[in-house]
Amino acid sequence: MGIRKTHIQQSGYYFITFTNYKWLPLIAATKAYDLVYQWFDYLKKEGHQIVGYVIMPNHIHLMLAYRENTKSINTLVGNGKRLLSYGIVSRLKEQTQTELLTQLTQSISLSEKERGQKHKVFRDSFDLQHCYSQKFMLQKLKYIHDNPCVKKWMLADNPLDYLHSSAAFYAEGKQGVYPILSWLTLEAENGV
Repeated sequence: MGIRKTHIQQSGYYFITFTNYKWLPLIAATKAYDLVYQWFDYLKKEGHQIVGYVIMPNHIHLMLAYRENTKSINTLVGNGKRLLSYGIVSRLKEQTQTELLTQLTQSISLSEKERGQKHKVFRDSFDLQHCYSQKFMLQKLKYIHDNPCVKKWMLADNPLDYLHSSAAFYAEGKQGVYPILSWLTLEAENGV
């Protein structure tokens, strides 16, 4: 899975976003939410913590408590995009979504073909921002939790009602589909 920019990082809290190719709603079309949760499990096995998230129809926002170890954030995100790509393509085949599959196949560059890539499921790059202060962390959490309710999406009337989000946890202490740890709890215990 191509990553165009190598991100330099140290232990800390990071806001990560990656998007389906051409903003196609592939996550929703294949109900790949469970695949995203499998990737979250992988991140936890690697020693990191999920401290906030929202899974949208065509992109993912993640707040990650990253512990510097042998795998870079680029590798972790690349592995996640690879896992999700295989799952999404498999489900598109099961659903006989030939038009979408053709579009994803035709979008592969020559160099990607030479490396064995068959479908373009995600944009090559991803966004990464280090959350260096409490104010910035709260700003990013509000942004991701409000995302399903913005005019463009209107997936829920209230952020707390959107199923694939950590909004209810931060507002009411109710775990969502995927249980997370509060970044404030991590900070109080021992930092990242």
